[in-house]
Amino acid sequence: MSMNPFCEIALEEALRIKESGRASEVVAVSVGPAQCVDTLRTGLAMGADRAIHVDYPGTLYPLSIAKILKALVDAEKPGLLLLGKQAIDDDCNQTGQMVAGLLKWPQATFASKVVLDEENKVATVDREVDGGIETLSLDLPAVITTDLRLNQPRYATLPNIMKAKSKVIKKVTPHDLNVEIKSDLEVVQVAEPPKRKSGTVLSSVDELIDRLKNEARVI
Repeated sequence: MSMNPFCEIALEEALRIKESGRASEVVAVSVGPAQCVDTLRTGLAMGADRAIHVDYPGTLYPLSIAKILKALVDAEKPGLLLLGKQAIDDDCNQTGQMVAGLLKWPQATFASKVVLDEENKVATVDREVDGGIETLSLDLPAVITTDLRLNQPRYATLPNIMKAKSKVIKKVTPHDLNVEIKSDLEVVQVAEPPKRKSGTVLSSVDELIDRLKNEARVI
């Protein structure tokens, strides 16, 4: 199972923060079936110090994952929680916001730049909006979700890939974390969009104008 590219960027940012001396440890977390272990091995090979696999083979929705992450935060006491801005299967873009709400932590989404001030325990985050760049100042601890322009993730080197195979990945279940998994929504239907009608070759510009005016009614 490959890593979500947004989460890969979040991990890369965490590693850079540690390498700059502003963090002591990077812990990678994945929630889902056994295949998540492969993703965590990639994270360890990139440079994460520890990994936690929350094993759950069933369907998970953003609120359930947010509850699991909150339980892990309560246990691990991190100073910063970095997540990809959205999933790449359902594009929900909800987990980061939900876990921030559950933790009652400040949040910044779609981060394109992150600067930490350890002395004042503040994070300054740039995020791209329609009108330009919005800059937010957050008290730490905080939740930050990452956008594509934040950084370029590193490649795991072969020696680190081999080392990662021997690292222990802690396995827990939602039950271990006292989190009840229940469906908060129901997928009623998934349908393909209607097929487009085949195109028509017109004989003249006059015919095109007539079609646009009388059939499409756009002019």
